[in-house]
Amino acid sequence: MDKEALLRLAAGVRGTVIAAGEAGYDSAREVWNGTIDTRPALVVSCLGTDDVVEVVSFARTHGFGVSVRSGGHHVAGSAVIEGGLVIDVSAMRGVEVDASTRRVRVEGGAQIGDVDRASQVHGLAVPLGVVSETGVAGLTLAGGYGWMRRKHGLSCDNVTAAVIVTAEGRVLHVSATEHPDLFWALRGGGWDLGVVTSLEYRAHPVGPEVYLPFLTFPLNEGTQVLANLREFAGSAPRGFGSIAVCWTFPAAEPFPEDLWGKPFVGIAGPYVGDVEEGRRVCAPLSDLGTVLTDFSSVVPWVAAQQLFDEDYPRGRRYYWKSAHLHDLTPEVASTLVDLAARRPSALTSLDVWINGGAIADPPEDATPVGNRTAPYLVGIEANWEDPADDSANIAWARQAAAELKPFANAGSYLNFDDLGDPEAARLSHGQNYDRLVEVKRTYDPTNLFRSHGGAPA
Repeated sequence: MDKEALLRLAAGVRGTVIAAGEAGYDSAREVWNGTIDTRPALVVSCLGTDDVVEVVSFARTHGFGVSVRSGGHHVAGSAVIEGGLVIDVSAMRGVEVDASTRRVRVEGGAQIGDVDRASQVHGLAVPLGVVSETGVAGLTLAGGYGWMRRKHGLSCDNVTAAVIVTAEGRVLHVSATEHPDLFWALRGGGWDLGVVTSLEYRAHPVGPEVYLPFLTFPLNEGTQVLANLREFAGSAPRGFGSIAVCWTFPAAEPFPEDLWGKPFVGIAGPYVGDVEEGRRVCAPLSDLGTVLTDFSSVVPWVAAQQLFDEDYPRGRRYYWKSAHLHDLTPEVASTLVDLAARRPSALTSLDVWINGGAIADPPEDATPVGNRTAPYLVGIEANWEDPADDSANIAWARQAAAELKPFANAGSYLNFDDLGDPEAARLSHGQNYDRLVEVKRTYDPTNLFRSHGGAPA
């Protein structure tokens, strides 16, 4: 690598430039998933849009492929590119709230927790994910499922504008009226179209407190619990956005010691709406099966958003798949329970997201996101600690996806997938794929941006 060029790059940015082998390189390339060991040639931390423009120009001039890191939370490690250049915007975490217009402007490296804290001061919230350390840009650019999905749609549905640095180094403000083709593509198909340095979202009145149902039932009752949940969800208001989880009780409080290590089916996730309405709507959940624990309570919205944080720590080993289900029939429920019983790790979960509502409102071509009308999304989340267990856990996740395939639509949710299948993007974007490819060719004709699993050239 040209040392003089590196020195000029370092002098031209306010952030830091770290090359392979230099001090701090290993921490700079580290992401949330402990299985990822990708070795980029350079990691450049940017502190503003001007830095990003400088780094994009450098990468284009010197022939580097580029990936973009915001929260580094994607399970497939798409934030780091082998032998290429990582543009790291994780230090750009500013959040600005305009309460009068209910608009929230977020820098490209902000995390969900940053947005929650700033917006809740004004009694507002942005539809984002369910782990507060997730980077909002990466989440949004591939869709964005969260607790508010049924009432207010996906994260990408609530984007009103963005600022992006293109492969040519142009800084574009995009919206429904400015570069509308790129605006369309960013909202659910935005990987590898450029570097998003800020996003503007539509916010909604939520909180400051919400009702949080959190009940568990024996796994051996799982088929019936899921059948009852299917019936309940069929008439539930859009504010009901809980998920069903097949998991194992951890050996920790607040769970009773006699349940530690035992598998269960749980229902958890805040009701988005009035507290008393949530309490009333969710009361029948206790009739789904034999209740083992009931920690349902009224909590701050910010706390509800952190419900699963401790279960997904940085550095743990993760391998995920997903499936959009046609229905939650007894046969599907039985398959899920059987798969849960065969998990090789107690940390692993099968998560059933109840969809519909606002997710299904937009036409299929409104954004690149596919499978909007699928009533359920299953997250197949293999989570474990020991590298010696890699093969067993990866094999289980792949087998789970294979066994659910007869009950599922084509394609997956790209934020919940290993992206090892070269057809993943084509299947997941469905009828929107060809249009997305055309946008990619228009704004990045040389394929400068090449994150693993991103939009194709």
